[in-house]
Amino acid sequence: MVHAMAIIKSAKKAIRSAARKRVMNLRRKRALHDTVKNARALRSADRAAQDAAVREAYQAIDKALKRGVIKKNTAARKKSRLIKLLKKGK
Repeated sequence: MVHAMAIIKSAKKAIRSAARKRVMNLRRKRALHDTVKNARALRSADRAAQDAAVREAYQAIDKALKRGVIKKNTAARKKSRLIKLLKKGK
């Protein structure tokens, strides 16, 4: 990422802060993506494994929502589609 050279002390601090937040947001987004993908892959697995994966995916979705990584409707849509897919896979 290329930034304009900050001169003011608060602007320099804002750049450092944004960089830290970006890392956390990317980490949260990656966790969200990985857990949802894992849950989707288990649609032909046994019920206990599915339940555990869905619980983990819901937790990642809710945490991403709470942190502002995704919006409320996006979280609801992801949950809905995940459950719909797993019910169809039975």
